[in-house]
Amino acid sequence: MKYWENTAFNQVPHSDNRIHSDELAQAYGFTGALVPGVTVSAYLIHPAVYQWGLDWLTHGSAHVVVKSPLYDETAFAVSIAETDDGYHGELRSGDRLCAVANVMLSAQPDRVQPPPGREGADLMPENYLGPPASREYMETLSRKGCLAKRFVWSAEHEMATYLRDQMAMPALLRTDGPAGSGGYANMSFLLGCANRHFAAVARMSPWIHLETRSWNYQAVPLNTVLISEMRILDLFNKKGHEFADCEFNIFREDDGACVCRIEQRAIYHLRDPAAAAEQ
Repeated sequence: MKYWENTAFNQVPHSDNRIHSDELAQAYGFTGALVPGVTVSAYLIHPAVYQWGLDWLTHGSAHVVVKSPLYDETAFAVSIAETDDGYHGELRSGDRLCAVANVMLSAQPDRVQPPPGREGADLMPENYLGPPASREYMETLSRKGCLAKRFVWSAEHEMATYLRDQMAMPALLRTDGPAGSGGYANMSFLLGCANRHFAAVARMSPWIHLETRSWNYQAVPLNTVLISEMRILDLFNKKGHEFADCEFNIFREDDGACVCRIEQRAIYHLRDPAAAAEQ
């Protein structure tokens, strides 16, 4: 069993998703602002980049499930146990199990399912403001499809680091080194593209990221322009929460090559906290 430890970092305290703010998170019964689920995922994937380097960025995969909140500025520890094709990881903060992951590296990348191709969805305007995320509207998106969204990986992006001290990240992922020494997109950013695309197709706040499955096909160098295409796989209600399962395929804009495929589960509409308190 191997461990690594650090302090949780909420990169987006001013996000439109106010679950990452103390005030609204506490209104829903949480202790404080939630660290983004994609950042929690990056903590569990962090050992893979140290262990396998560029190989993992080009043909690694991960399945991460968030079990309970990780709060900003709290200590966490990740333990990993080796498996036949990678490792199983657990992230704890104090005595709480916050997230688990199975992280894998394909020994035969040429036998991995080939990356998807572009479908050619229309691109979302830069200042697009979608309708409220009602069940009816989400079902419409499921039938008719979603607009694509553009992203740019850069050293200035707020998800360029998943730790307050970027020096603690693998050299391949750091954006503060000399040219050519690293600067590849980390999974907090790539999974965050799916998050941001999801939150852009309809207005939702608060909402909660719960689970991802991801497959890497290419490492993403600094200043790469990306296009994300999205489709809704399933919509369902559980205990008063409205859930959405979605797929995101992320492509380089210049040549259309797929860099990552992501399947995500999220709650896009939380039940009213007053109703939850009555149960």
